[in-house]
Amino acid sequence: MTTSNRVYLAVDLGAGSGRVLAGVYDGSQIDLHEVHRFDNTPLDLPSGFHWNLPALYQHILDGLRKAADTYGGSIRSLGIDTWGVDYGLIDKNGRLLGLPHQYRDPRTNGMPELIREKVSGDEILHATGVQFAFFNTINQLMADQTTGNPALDAAEDLLFMPDLLGFLLTGERAQEQTIASTSQLYSTRTRGWDYGLIERLSLPARLFKPLRAPGTPLGKLRKTVQQATKLENLQVVSVAGHDTASAVAAVPSTDPIPAFLSSGTWSPMGLELPDPEISDKAFAEGFTNEAGVGNRVRFLKNICGLWLIQECRRSWKSEGRDIPYAGMATLAAEAEPFRSLINPDDPRFAEPGGMPGKIRELCRETGQPEPETPGQIIRCIYESLALRYAQAWDQMTAYADPAPTALHVVGGGCQDQRLNHFIANALGVPVITRPVEATGMGNVMIQMMADGELDSLEEGRKLVKVSASSETYQPEHREEWLEARKTFAKLGFE
Repeated sequence: MTTSNRVYLAVDLGAGSGRVLAGVYDGSQIDLHEVHRFDNTPLDLPSGFHWNLPALYQHILDGLRKAADTYGGSIRSLGIDTWGVDYGLIDKNGRLLGLPHQYRDPRTNGMPELIREKVSGDEILHATGVQFAFFNTINQLMADQTTGNPALDAAEDLLFMPDLLGFLLTGERAQEQTIASTSQLYSTRTRGWDYGLIERLSLPARLFKPLRAPGTPLGKLRKTVQQATKLENLQVVSVAGHDTASAVAAVPSTDPIPAFLSSGTWSPMGLELPDPEISDKAFAEGFTNEAGVGNRVRFLKNICGLWLIQECRRSWKSEGRDIPYAGMATLAAEAEPFRSLINPDDPRFAEPGGMPGKIRELCRETGQPEPETPGQIIRCIYESLALRYAQAWDQMTAYADPAPTALHVVGGGCQDQRLNHFIANALGVPVITRPVEATGMGNVMIQMMADGELDSLEEGRKLVKVSASSETYQPEHREEWLEARKTFAKLGFE
């Protein structure tokens, strides 16, 4: 590695907000700075729920201008990561054919059943290694086809959200591997599109182009973008476009098979394996296979995460009780332990709205005391998440040889010390937290690999380890938590 000062910009978009980050590399460590933050608010239109793509694009341009003012000629490249599954359709002349749908749009209702009339569920699982979920790209495309969306016939390219934003910035069209692997149309065996499945579903094969590996240069900014941002000749790199893939790349583990939990709205939890785990047992346990960096596989279970807390806070705020996140841990600490438990992945929690009432409803149905106060509800969520993670840990470590020695928790949720303690107690192994900005750090790492500053993923993880301080939580109160795990299982929360 060189010792010159270099800056790498990371656009990191989540389902609720986005940031433009600057990773400043001084030759020994990466220092991540937030340049611009903005909301990501979906639009409720007559055609359904859509992402406000023009607003996101404008915010990114604003962030790039700010970065140019601050870092100027030190900026080397730009990478974009987002959530998975959602896409835009582009015609042969480069026209966007409507705003991308938001993954919670109800147009996918009934699509999994329709798909299974054409191809059996077992065939799809074994072909793609991906679990069924209502929001998967396969269901969205089937909805477009079933409803006769004319954009599907006119489209020449399907671009996932990071690819679509890269196209707006550069004019270059490409499909990146990790984001494509969330579609349930990608074969983890061949590391490419499953054209046989695509043909059997009568989807337009022309939309599915050769995939690019993370770290492949996409192109330079368009001239008008250069003028708007004051950034000339900036290279855009196709990083790990799926935000979880970028986050896992930055897990500073030295285990041969790292174990990770990306703690945020969702809680993807799993292992980084050299090959996909495609077995009836893995599918029955709810695991999925997605592409990672360096041709590795993210073998994981998608667990509902801090969405439960976020929705409760939103509900309380609408009632005039604005409880800051920082105060929630205090309220939880004051509540009685293990009074009530829930399955965080109960289907009723998937839809927004009325979350405290839904939690009370599930507790009532399972013969438990209904949590009434915010503190009781928050503690119920924290303990239930930790117990759900413990179930996943017991299952997933059976696929690792050698078994991981600790769980690495990254992402915004790793700042919640109360939850971290509960996770260590429930799993019975050390929990190592940080980096908070794992997705941004992984995004920057991949750009540095493309730029020749890093030789490998392992070298990048060593750099992350010295760049972001960590905290370790040791398991405590094991007898209480083992009893709680028995109670959780007896309630049928499998």
